[in-house]
Formats: sequence, C-alpha cells, structure tokens
Amino acid sequence: MYSETEDVIRALAENAESVCRAYLPAGRREGSYWIVGDLQNTPGRSLFVRLTGPASGPGAAGKFTDGATGEHGDLLDIIRERTGISRFPDLLAEARAHLGRSQPVLPDAPAPKKAKAPGGTPAAAARLFAASVPVAGTLADTYLRSRGITQGGMMSALRFHPKCWHRDEGQTRSLTRPALIAAVTDGAGVFQGVHRTWLAPDGQGKAAVETQRRAMGHLLGNAVRLTPHDDILVVGEGIETMLSLVEAVPGLPVWAALSSGHLGAVLLPEGLQRLYIAIDRDPAGRGAAERLSARATEVGISVRVLEPRLGDFNDDLRAYGKEALRQHLAGQIGPEDRHRLSG
Repeated sequence: MYSETEDVIRALAENAESVCRAYLPAGRREGSYWIVGDLQNTPGRSLFVRLTGPASGPGAAGKFTDGATGEHGDLLDIIRERTGISRFPDLLAEARAHLGRSQPVLPDAPAPKKAKAPGGTPAAAARLFAASVPVAGTLADTYLRSRGITQGGMMSALRFHPKCWHRDEGQTRSLTRPALIAAVTDGAGVFQGVHRTWLAPDGQGKAAVETQRRAMGHLLGNAVRLTPHDDILVVGEGIETMLSLVEAVPGLPVWAALSSGHLGAVLLPEGLQRLYIAIDRDPAGRGAAERLSARATEVGISVRVLEPRLGDFNDDLRAYGKEALRQHLAGQIGPEDRHRLSG
C-alpha cells in the first residue's frame, strides 16, 4: 500500500506541470515553477509549485508553498483541495485517473461490520443530489433567470438544495446556504459527483462568500450532461455558459466540464462525428480547447471552436440577448448543423 502510494506521488511529481494545468488552470509556468494565487485557483502569484527537481528532499518536484499563508504540501494535497475528495483511497483513484493508470484489483477482504458513509465520494454526491429538488420555481431558478437563463427548470441534471453545507477556508464551522446542484456523470450515465453553486438568500446572484463554487466526487473525464448528445456535441466549461447556448439554440446538445482543466480531459462519447468546443476567452480556455481538439481529431472527430464576443457566452447572452447570440453562433456552426438554429 505504502509503496504504491509513493509510486503515485513520484509519478505525479514527474508530471507536475500536467497536474498543475489540470487542477490549477488559472496559473502559468514561469521557469521551474507553476505560479498561481492560491489553492482555490485564484489568479495571482502567491503559490509556487516546483515543476523540476529531485524525487525527494529539499527542492523536490511537485512540492508547493503559498508565500501568503505559509501553506505547503505536494500534488496530492492540490488534487484533494481542488476536487473536494477527503477519503484517501478515492484521492489515489483520482490521481491514477489523471495519470492514465488503471485502478488496482484488490484482494477480497472481510466486509467491516458497519462502514460510515464517507464524504466527497460519488456515493456522498448522489445522496446530496437525491436530497435536492427540481429547479423550477426555486431560488436556483431565480438565480438562473437573473443570468438570462429560462431553461434551467427543464434540466434533469440540475437541482436545488435549500440548506447545503458551506465552509470557507479558515472558518471553524459550516453554515447552510441555498445552492444550485449539478449532477456529474460518466459516459454510461453513472453518477460520479456533484457541483455546488451557493446562492444569495434572494437568489439574485451567488452567495457573498469567498468560495462560491465547489465540486465533490470523481470529476476527471466526466461532465454535467445538460442535454443528451447525438452525432454532435457542444462542450464547454461553466454551467451558466452552456445553458446560455441552450437558451439561444435549443437544438444543440451541450455538456459542462466545469473548468478548463476538466474541459481538456473530458471523455468523448462513442459515435460522435462533430464536436464543438465552447471556449471562455482566456488563455486557460484556449489551452483546454487545444488539448481536447487534438484528442478528438486523433480519433476522426471533426472539431470547431465556438468563441464568444465577451468573456464567455453568458456574458454575451446578458449583454446582447439570445437572438443576437444565435446570430453570432450561426457564423461559427458548420453548415451541416445550421438547421438546429431554428430549433
């Protein structure tokens, strides 16, 4: 067990830049370091991850230090913080998935007399989703409508929880807040996690907290499947971004990968012929689109990139309206799919 753990940690260190690009996409490489604001992936220059160096000891690759807080650790700590996974075996599984390794086959062992359900796992995420209610008529619906989105109440992948636990870094206790809950599923439709967006008490925007969004469960390769795919698929980062495309073009099948790091790693369905990548207008979004485009092209999938006028497509929807957004998309969608614009 310990040798396998050390092997995973060593492999992560050997691929430190890949880990940083996936889990801290707001940062950038400068020399031998990946530099970002903090473990919450805030843009900035406080947290340094060493990308090169010996396997262990002083100056080892994969070690990080936050100059502002004094926090330090390794790449597993970064993955734990960014995914919300708290149980160590699940954390190792996430790391193996990032490295492209198969999961080990464990020998049969006697079942414990009584196992406490862990937090941060797909099972815990499924329980949270099951405890939530449909979006229509809730504060989550109010929130989405404040963003120009009217179709949220029709999405089975979205739900609302009136009292979802929330705790910011440094707080000693959790508080309950209303939250938009999104199901993260794999290619077989199996529940793998949830994404939470905490909301203001009146639903008119996000909660006034430091950490407004957080995910739990197994995210890498999976997505929030807002509408079913067919021979085409549109995939992008944020839930609101992708719902904005549904608002303008209801005939487009859309998924939300939740971040630029996960966008670049999303697993594409079999039988897909054409892929549209809806980017955010920032370096991380463009980099994720390049990685996903390369993977799709390798297996013969035609790729087009959809680019907003402003920062993302929800910015476009709120600034210009859905008809103008539809017309903007018409110039980027392939001729074989333009019939969907009237859907």
